[in-house]
Amino acid sequence: MAMKGACVMNITDVRVRKVAKEGKMKAVVSITIDDEFVVHDIKVIDGEKGLFIAMPSRKAADGEYRDIAHPINSDTRERIQKIILKKFEEVMEAEPEMVQADA
Repeated sequence: MAMKGACVMNITDVRVRKVAKEGKMKAVVSITIDDEFVVHDIKVIDGEKGLFIAMPSRKAADGEYRDIAHPINSDTRERIQKIILKKFEEVMEAEPEMVQADA
């Protein structure tokens, strides 16, 4: 018996691991939901339209990538993305990268 809408999911922890190498992937994130369930390997990607998240995925036999875990609806995806990107920005501000001087 489904209890649709019975409770609100809360992201209770966000762990950000910055990616040191150059490229579009900026960090790998783990989130904890309701202090009971963890999703690892969410990627923060710097795309053409700015930062976004990519849910954990694996390559299928047909060569396509399939999400292993993902939100069921766009509202939940947007909420998770907003929380992750806010934490990512906080981490980036707290640990600024070395800036090379071109003077």
